[in-house]
Amino acid sequence: MSESIPAIVLGGSGYVGGELLRLLASHPCIRPAAVVSRSRRHEAVEAVFPNLRGVWPGLRFTAIDDLPDTLGDRCAIFSTAAHGASAQLVDRALGACEQRQCVPSVVDVSADFRFRDAEAYEAVYGIEHGAPDRMQMFRSLLPEHATIRKPRHVGHPGCFATGMLLATMPLMRPGLVDPRLMVSAVTGSTGAGRAPRPTTHHPTRHANMFAYKPLAHRHAPEVEGILRASTGRGVQLHFVPTSGPFARGIYMVLHARLLDGVDSSQVRDAYADHYAKAPFVHLVDAPPRLKDVVGSNHARLATAVNRGTLAVTVALDNLVKGAAGGAIQWMNVLHELPETTGLTTPAAAWM
Repeated sequence: MSESIPAIVLGGSGYVGGELLRLLASHPCIRPAAVVSRSRRHEAVEAVFPNLRGVWPGLRFTAIDDLPDTLGDRCAIFSTAAHGASAQLVDRALGACEQRQCVPSVVDVSADFRFRDAEAYEAVYGIEHGAPDRMQMFRSLLPEHATIRKPRHVGHPGCFATGMLLATMPLMRPGLVDPRLMVSAVTGSTGAGRAPRPTTHHPTRHANMFAYKPLAHRHAPEVEGILRASTGRGVQLHFVPTSGPFARGIYMVLHARLLDGVDSSQVRDAYADHYAKAPFVHLVDAPPRLKDVVGSNHARLATAVNRGTLAVTVALDNLVKGAAGGAIQWMNVLHELPETTGLTTPAAAWM
């Protein structure tokens, strides 16, 4: 694995961009060739992310119009830009690669390429899509669920959606559960992004919990669409997100009604079979804990069955498995590298 693949990171000055650059420091093949940020243009990366001091010496944020003149035969494009802004940046980066005769692979962490067409995107986000002609080039799903063929480009499902998809996809086989699923999840403050907001201000968030957008969060229709496109089966997701008093991680519980005759061993077998070859998804015997996964690309799931009801608990790091780590995992797949390349660091445990 001595090949060096240049990477373009779009919208790289936010939390996910910083986490991506941190994780790439351990990657033997992918190196950042350009980190794009309009608000931080010309600033040193290590000035914005002091934890990266000495990691990428000399690397500065640049504008989308100032990409390197040469990128080689192929490159990796990561977009960690905001919803609504990412599509145009991706479109321009793809155009720049085409001019340079470079074959790009894109993983977009925003929501801009999670839908199959602009109409579906605009119905959920209420804004015009920035690159509708590019949408058919993308597929939105997790690497653990890409069982048919490798996509050209990927719209990463995102942090909440990653947890929901990990919990729901094994249930898509017929005859296990009622398709009306209930999901509740508590997320850390980094999930709201770097820009300060009233709900992420420390005095508000500390020692506090509050739900937001109950049964109306936009990630529910995203996940329903991904499940339908991937399996041909429809579900109804009823989702309640909650803001938690911590910085990193998502703790999620899925509730489902088992169909008649289904028992706990069938449920557990469904999850064990589905993730038998998934290096980052672990089925555990007791409900997982956030500290067992935070800082890593691993996710842990546990199942419990009682009186015909199934509860699936999921723990993952929203910035790693739910965003930057999941994006690198996908890029490994797109470039035919081992899926775990650069992502083997375990959880920090006592963060």
